[in-house]
Amino acid sequence: MINETYKAMLQGKSIIRELSEYAAARGREIGYDHVFDYSLGNPSVPCPQAYTDGMIELLREEDPMAVHGYSPSLGIESVREAVADSLNRRFAMDYEAKHIFMASGAAGALAHAFRCVTGPGDEILTFAPYFPEYGPYVNLSGARLRVVPADTGQFQINFPALEEVMNEKVMAVLVNTPNNPSGAVYSTDTIRKLADFLRAKQREYGHDIFLISDEPYREIVFEGADSPYVSGFYDNSISCYSYSKSLSLPGERIGYVAVNPRCKDGDILAVMCGQISRGIGHNCPPSSVQLAVARMLDQTSDLSVYETNMNLLYESLKNLGFTVVKPGGTFYLFPKALEEDAGAFCMKAKKYDLILVPSDNFGVPGYFRMAYCIDTEKVKRSLPVLERFVKEEYGR
Repeated sequence: MINETYKAMLQGKSIIRELSEYAAARGREIGYDHVFDYSLGNPSVPCPQAYTDGMIELLREEDPMAVHGYSPSLGIESVREAVADSLNRRFAMDYEAKHIFMASGAAGALAHAFRCVTGPGDEILTFAPYFPEYGPYVNLSGARLRVVPADTGQFQINFPALEEVMNEKVMAVLVNTPNNPSGAVYSTDTIRKLADFLRAKQREYGHDIFLISDEPYREIVFEGADSPYVSGFYDNSISCYSYSKSLSLPGERIGYVAVNPRCKDGDILAVMCGQISRGIGHNCPPSSVQLAVARMLDQTSDLSVYETNMNLLYESLKNLGFTVVKPGGTFYLFPKALEEDAGAFCMKAKKYDLILVPSDNFGVPGYFRMAYCIDTEKVKRSLPVLERFVKEEYGR
């Protein structure tokens, strides 16, 4: 008999992927230049030439067994050391190689982190709006995801709602800053307040509560944004990172778990990740990619296009009467739809070949997400189309 849990999931496919597939099909009909696809968060800038050159050098000059062989279960030791050193330089931390576990992107990092600090029936809290895949990521680990309602004023943490949802079953709190889908960056004040809250709850409940920080957009932060390093504020913290966005390498699937050295059992959690890999088969990311990334740890792609695109869209949306919180980072905008039913709003936009993602799966109804990781020229061409859509459908 087949597994009924995964069979049932076929009825709930990712709306983001469905819209992206529709946009691709529509593009084959009319030319993709005429489809304004704001569906998928796929980086639009190339990876640094230095990464490509470094990979070529590795393939030409290094020992083929080192480049193509299995890496150790926890990742290549020299790479883990380099990651720890980079984090220490940048964020005044005290990581060692033993606190780093190399993973297949942030998704792989989260899969390990959840299993490190929860057991079946435990709860993990996260904050709306949130990345929809957190549901299966957490629930299929045996833990249960619970969502704290959003603060739609600024998309910081809704602390009164957090107090209501918090309970003794909570073993971890998951934050994503800069945030997908809102683009909000949790401020230093927000993170300090959250850390104080969790320390108080640890004392009240008599058990550890871990703060897991999902950070694939950590380097995409705009001018004036206050973007603290979360693990610097709370001992029982785990950072989950991906190079998909910072180096434009989503297809390479490389990231890491960084365990705060001051956390409970900090010296063994990364080692535990190696054992977790035995159970989920999520182990040994490519050796060549680990070695190539290790040469690029303090570099990024040219990420400036995302702020340019954000400003163009933000100003246009405001001028058209949308309510929208200005992002502090990422490549997402999260405006309020012009009607209560965000799905209906986005369906109307499709008639204009504007591909927008309704917000229901992000835990905040009535909004929509725009992933503006596309060419600036195309963003500019989409603005009169957006204006026509709003005028013809909503009389604005």
